[in-house]
Amino acid sequence: MNDIEVVDLGLISYEDALAKQQFYAEKVKTEHPFRAYLLLCEHNHVYTLGKHGHENNLLVNSDFLKSIGASYYKIDRGGDITYHGPGQLVVYPILNLNNWNIGIKKYIDGIEECIIRLVAKYGINAGRLHGATGVWIGNAKICAIGVKVLHFITFHGLALNVNTDLKYFSYINPCGFTDKQVCSISSLTHKNIDIDTVKKQFTEEFTQIFIPNKA
Repeated sequence: MNDIEVVDLGLISYEDALAKQQFYAEKVKTEHPFRAYLLLCEHNHVYTLGKHGHENNLLVNSDFLKSIGASYYKIDRGGDITYHGPGQLVVYPILNLNNWNIGIKKYIDGIEECIIRLVAKYGINAGRLHGATGVWIGNAKICAIGVKVLHFITFHGLALNVNTDLKYFSYINPCGFTDKQVCSISSLTHKNIDIDTVKKQFTEEFTQIFIPNKA
């Protein structure tokens, strides 16, 4: 039977989070093939570029990155460049899609639906944008999604802007777009949002969507 285990990593470096993903992927592979591990965390300032991304979407040089305390990684997920930092909820769901009887499109659609339902709790009417992954409010992205699947096991995941300092997105073309904006729950509600509450809300929505009879 499929089940979910939540692992709250707190504020963690991007490099350490990559190692955690590998660790829990091995547990799915060898110990708990029908379990989904939800790794919840925040990162220190970091920019990540997907395997098909373009480096010219990073608009500043390495010296500038050092001056703002940000690191930069080229990684093996889909998508282009994005930013992670404090106040942003990053979730890495680690599960075997085959054992959950879902394909990659249904998986991404499910994650998007989790976020759409979650932000609705804050009075935000979000949706999808044709030709682009993630969750949007009009022309502004509130949640980025980039995944990798290896031997049916998922890596990477999503980044939801909760109380994110949005100025850090001005140093990139977010997700490769030059004509789109970014937003956060905080910027839309004009309130400081408790990220621990958002973690619980995401877990509830994920459970309801992927294990509906357990919610």
